[in-house]
This record gives sequence, C-alpha cells and structure tokens, in this order.
Amino acid sequence: MIADLLPAPVAVAETYGDEAVPLYPEEQALMADAVETRRREFTTVRACARRAMADLGHAPHPVPSSPRGAPRWPPGLTGSMTHCSGYRAAALARTTDLAAVGIDAEPHAPLPGDVLDAVRLPSERARLGYLTTRHPAVHWDQLLFSAKESVYKAWFSLTGEPLDFADADIEFHLAPGTAPRGGFRAAALVRGPLVGGRRLTHFAGRWAVGRGLVTTAVTVPHT
Repeated sequence: MIADLLPAPVAVAETYGDEAVPLYPEEQALMADAVETRRREFTTVRACARRAMADLGHAPHPVPSSPRGAPRWPPGLTGSMTHCSGYRAAALARTTDLAAVGIDAEPHAPLPGDVLDAVRLPSERARLGYLTTRHPAVHWDQLLFSAKESVYKAWFSLTGEPLDFADADIEFHLAPGTAPRGGFRAAALVRGPLVGGRRLTHFAGRWAVGRGLVTTAVTVPHT
C-alpha cells in the first residue's frame, strides 16, 4: 500500500498482522504500563522499522518515542511510522536523500462528525463536497484526516513543533485509471521551516484507497 506511494530512496516495510520481536530496553520502558493491544502495535511497527533500516544497509537500532509520541530515529535517517487496525508500516530514508517523510493509514470508513469539524477548513469543505458528489465510493473525510496526519509527521520531523489541523489547507486530485488513487497539495498556512535554504510553503503527497484502508504519504526533498 504505502510502498506504492513513495519514491525509490525510501525503504518501506509493512504488514497486515502483528509480529513479535525483542524490544530494546529503552523501547521496553515505554511499554511498561501499556495494554496488550498497544504493546502489539508498538512492537510490530518497530519490527517494520528494523526491516526498513536493513533495506537501507543500516544496523538495527532502537526507536524510542519523544514526549509527543514521534519516533526518534538514529543519526543519518529520517522517517515515519503508522498503525491502524490490521495494518502497520514504517518508511525510512537517508537524510542525505530526503529532508523528511510522513506516512499515515486509516480505516476506509466515514470520519466521525465531531472529528471532521475539527479537521476541515471551509475551503476544504467545498472541495470535499465536490469530490464526494463525483466519487462517492471514496471516504474523502477520512482521506483528509490521513493526509493531515502525514503532513503533521513530516512537519514535526523538520521543526520539532506541532502543526494544527487548521494550519494546512489540502487539495486532492485523482490520477487517471480505475483505482482510487492520486496526489494532494498541502499549503502551509503558517510560516514554514527552511529546507535547503528555501522557506517551505507547501507539501506534496500521494494517496490511495485499497484493502479497506486509506493511505497517504508525504516526502520533503532538500531543494
């Protein structure tokens, strides 16, 4: 799923079930009081991260979390992880190849109304209404949520600061063909970081729907 949305420099490992791998002590400490479901998610997505590291020729390394829950990657790597019911994935790239990566997966189902109200901008409301009329088989509200999550992860990787849902205005487009997939552009409505000597003003991403999931991915090049 997500592997199809990312360019060649990115190593992606994904799974549709849980995997048992030993955790490093700093990872194990984060799960000391976790319920079993959370422990399985945490462990499996780190198994994915270890496989992605190996694909890049990088030795296995612990992936602890920041206080906000963001993964802390070893020096020289940037990446993102996601997990939802029935799916886990990690995407990694060398920092010499990309400045940031953000991925997200969500169940392909309607987004609860209160969540949608917190996520959607007035400009996005109009665009999603048009897309829903033209392509009702896609849950565009859930896709919007997922795209903003991917943008948030890439933003946080670059800045170490949160990005509110209202701080990115997303516009989707459909790719030719029968499969529901395409791209999106997320305009940053707040001052972005400098990347490669230039101020970041927007993010470019891709999306797809399949296997009961909506998946989104964002990459930030150095130039």
